[in-house]
Amino acid sequence: MDANIHPSAIVDVGAILGEGTRVWHFSHVCAGAVIGSACSLGQNVFVGNLVRIGNNVKIQNNVSVYDKVILEDDVFCGPSMVFTNVYNPRSAFSRKDEYRDTLVRRGATLGANCTVVCGVSIGECAFVGAGSVINRDVSAFALMVGVPARQIGWMSRFGERIPLPVKGQGAWICPHTGDHYRLDATGLSCNRS
Repeated sequence: MDANIHPSAIVDVGAILGEGTRVWHFSHVCAGAVIGSACSLGQNVFVGNLVRIGNNVKIQNNVSVYDKVILEDDVFCGPSMVFTNVYNPRSAFSRKDEYRDTLVRRGATLGANCTVVCGVSIGECAFVGAGSVINRDVSAFALMVGVPARQIGWMSRFGERIPLPVKGQGAWICPHTGDHYRLDATGLSCNRS
């Protein structure tokens, strides 16, 4: 394993970590986890058994990635953000057979202290603002804020707000990447340059 693991971290036998992945202080990666290359797991991160993490994923301090969460490539999880995996937990009743899948698509950002309620899909390059609560599916490139979160705009792959507030308003070209964005009735699409 060509990962860099801090001496205080625990990586259970059987966990798969890609080349160049870093696991920092007091983190715990369970035996069944699969983590891609060039990832960073900050201080006090927990990764469950039934977790799949792509390449170049950044998980900041104090994040627990519980069973049945999938993070695709280039996902950013801000400090102390929260995933859940049971919709209606009770201490007195085991519900491990009721875990719900959560999928975070490539390039999405989950801001600090946000909460992702299990069973949702967050679209490619979506941006969830700090402290928001996601309790339903999120479209690709959507900018989501609030409790519960609502969409207030669109974000580019580069991470800047796209000046297209009204559906059908046309197209926009990112000055940083040259990507072409078009908004229509089905949502925002991106043609990468």
